[in-house]
Amino acid sequence: MRLENKVCIVTGSARGLGRAIALRCAQEGAKLTVCDILECEPVAREIEANDGEVLALETDITSENDVAVMAQKTIERFGRIDVLVNNAGAIGGIEIPDFIKPVEEMVAKDWDRYLEVNIKGTFNCCKAVMSYMKKQGQGSIVNIASTAGFNGSTHFLHYSTSKGGVMTMTRGLATALGEFNINVNAVAPGVVNTEAMQALHSGGGGDQTGRQLIKKAVQPEDIAAAVVFLASDEARMITGQTLAVNAGEYLH
Repeated sequence: MRLENKVCIVTGSARGLGRAIALRCAQEGAKLTVCDILECEPVAREIEANDGEVLALETDITSENDVAVMAQKTIERFGRIDVLVNNAGAIGGIEIPDFIKPVEEMVAKDWDRYLEVNIKGTFNCCKAVMSYMKKQGQGSIVNIASTAGFNGSTHFLHYSTSKGGVMTMTRGLATALGEFNINVNAVAPGVVNTEAMQALHSGGGGDQTGRQLIKKAVQPEDIAAAVVFLASDEARMITGQTLAVNAGEYLH
């Protein structure tokens, strides 16, 4: 198993991508801390039902105190932190119904949530685990970005800008933490078949699979597979990179 006995924190793991990532990490032998601002006991029970070790926490990644508690409780329970998966983030559809709008209609408050969660929240989590990983002399951080961060999608420019920032943060942290044997990478999904994306499409987002070179819907499990690879020892010499998983929707 690729993550056997590794301790992994997966944020935003109550549903969608985070749930799929947490379940796949558990299948690969990891001990899990699953955390979300939403109720994540159901995914914890799924992991426990398959004899996995798991800690479930209610965590708001925009709160420095919450993420410090997340890291500390993980250490208290498992003794180390090997992997952080920064999946929690703000997107449209469920959380923000008016996600898609022309740039001239965007106002400051439209930007606040995306920057607060996707940029500051991601950094908060990275900062919370850094000292533990440094003491261990190793660690892996996988940030969830988005294909939108490559192309600057104009009708959700606030979101695409925030995810482009996650990619830049990934490169900067990789540079800062490499000497401590900590690798930092990102996965950039395209359109993924999740509840949030279905809600977005029903609100006018359109069907994006026609733009893909591979004419199949990308599933949460496809993203989870990429995350597991980057979190595993197989990727120990890969850092500062963004892996696009989008069925060829965009090429980079």
